[in-house]
Amino acid sequence: MPNILLLGGTTEASALAALLAARGIRATFSYAGRTASPRAQPLPVRVGGFGGVAGLVAHLRTEGITHLVDATHPFAATMSAHAVEAAHGAGIAHAALTRAPWTPGAGDRWTAVPDMAAAVAALDGPPQRIMLALGRMHVEDFAAQPQHHYLLRFVDAPDAVPPLPDHALIVDRGPFTVADDTKLLRDHRIDLIVAKNAGGTGAAAKLDAARALGLRVLMIDRPPLPDRQEFHRPEDVLDWIAHPAASSGMPRGV
Repeated sequence: MPNILLLGGTTEASALAALLAARGIRATFSYAGRTASPRAQPLPVRVGGFGGVAGLVAHLRTEGITHLVDATHPFAATMSAHAVEAAHGAGIAHAALTRAPWTPGAGDRWTAVPDMAAAVAALDGPPQRIMLALGRMHVEDFAAQPQHHYLLRFVDAPDAVPPLPDHALIVDRGPFTVADDTKLLRDHRIDLIVAKNAGGTGAAAKLDAARALGLRVLMIDRPPLPDRQEFHRPEDVLDWIAHPAASSGMPRGV
């Protein structure tokens, strides 16, 4: 019988957890532990890291895991790389449930940069009013460009004041609507949004709002990951678990 370890923290992970629970498939939902109040899940939950690849391999073997599903954030590059290596080391099936990346459309004013360091460097210049749509991680990197006013939006209140000399902080949990984000951008007179290409629909409202307002977006590309089998729909992961041979030839998601 399948025994699934679901590496979660995304909306897609929660949707897959609901499907697994509804079908009575044995599974455990794993949170990294970065969010103070994670969403309740219909599966047994574990919180925290594994201690690197070796620790994850040991966990997979000890718990008798048959399938490792990585449904972490598209920018959780270290965890995703560890998942690929650990699944291979433990000799178990592995797949990723991830979101298709965003692509610019008519009316979008995007500039793509390869990583966070390039995003920080791209802000060299006169003061602007910038929305950092990055969550709590990496905010301190932008202290290298202190001339700007930064708008921050966190899921949880931070333990310490963000190290940006000129900023406004909003604590709120999505999903956000286009109307709400349009008002937010107008109220704060934002010139530019810095965002990671997370993909999906849950965080896309700010991009739709930016398009409507004619604002520029600095879009950070996804980090490179090892080759792996990817799915974009929770239902496809269930099919893979039930019929691994039928989907083993699927191309890698892009």
